[in-house]
Amino acid sequence: MRFRLEYALAWLVVKAVGILPRPLARTFGIAIGRLVYLLHGKLRRVGLRNLEMAFPEKSASARRKIVRGVFTSLGRQFAEICLFPRYTRENVSKIVTYDGFENFDRASERGKGVLFLTGHVGGWELSAFSHSLYGHPLHFVMRPLDNPYLDALVRRYRTMHDNIPILKHDPVRELLRAMKAGATVGILMDTNMTPPEGVFVEFFGIPACTASGLARIALRTDAAVVPGFTIWDPVLRKYRLRFDPAVKLIRTGNNEADIVANTQLFTNVIEDVVRRYPEQWLWVHRRWKTRPPGQPSLY
Repeated sequence: MRFRLEYALAWLVVKAVGILPRPLARTFGIAIGRLVYLLHGKLRRVGLRNLEMAFPEKSASARRKIVRGVFTSLGRQFAEICLFPRYTRENVSKIVTYDGFENFDRASERGKGVLFLTGHVGGWELSAFSHSLYGHPLHFVMRPLDNPYLDALVRRYRTMHDNIPILKHDPVRELLRAMKAGATVGILMDTNMTPPEGVFVEFFGIPACTASGLARIALRTDAAVVPGFTIWDPVLRKYRLRFDPAVKLIRTGNNEADIVANTQLFTNVIEDVVRRYPEQWLWVHRRWKTRPPGQPSLY
């Protein structure tokens, strides 16, 4: 009963924030994020540990500032998600603006499908949502949320403008079908995995078990892999959905080696973005939880 009550309360918070004026909703969302920062010691410790490994040269105070920024970023994104039902084709540019759209358009025109390479940076939930509002619905790989109330609500929000979910437990067939149709699929590939779904590549110089599916699909279908990240711009006071030129795949003829090499290549793209916007990445996730055989836990 207690858990059902918590689920219902979470659902009510989302709906309540969604009826606030946008500036107030954003302020409230950021306040929630900062409150979680103060109350959730475990997440703070994970974030600080990750930053200690990734940025050993930074001071303890600099790392704490980044972790606080992460919760501010999460709170801001939470508010925007709550407001999804109010966004339309006419007002989406006030929330998210394109940067480098020609890179996506050029890749899409090839007709072999587009793999939208992204990660948990900035307003990642706004990426597919705003792209669909601009008239470019896509498929996205997802894992159902543990909270069934929020899962149903968020799934409705994510798909309200013709985006199509692909469940994460068995996405290969749907991914191949989407590429054959020349569709776009968004894939977040910066979370900890376990073999055999993941392979070890370097992330901030540390072996990280990383999803290899994007590389496998790209090599098999010749779909374009286009980096796309939705970054909060404090000057514009809105998000920029930035598309970079398609990544040139490594092809040596050794398929398994090419899968690892391209997974490393894609991870380098994500690392570069995280280095530029460290306060907007999900440092509170145990990214290096899975270790190579024989190596001790980093947490």
